[in-house]
Amino acid sequence: MLRPKIPTNPLPTGIVTGTARSDVPAVPHQAPAPAPTAPARPTVQLTPGAVVAVIGGGTAGVLVVGAVLVSMLLAVAVTAASLAISALVVRSLVASQNHR
Repeated sequence: MLRPKIPTNPLPTGIVTGTARSDVPAVPHQAPAPAPTAPARPTVQLTPGAVVAVIGGGTAGVLVVGAVLVSMLLAVAVTAASLAISALVVRSLVASQNHR
């Protein structure tokens, strides 16, 4: 394990005594004046351009999601129609072979 050569938090080595000076007048400690408070206002401030950008982005998002959902619906409809046609063809072939 590595040990530092210089103590990181040295303790005082002796008794420390202060000397009082009589030539310096004592000044009482004064608390600083409180900072003025800002008026209450909303945290997020949107400019008119930012509002238009947010509305445009939301509209684009809705259009993309709508297009994806419509394309999925069309894919399901086309698949169902092709399966129905295939089933009719197979049924017709099976029925024509049974009559012979």
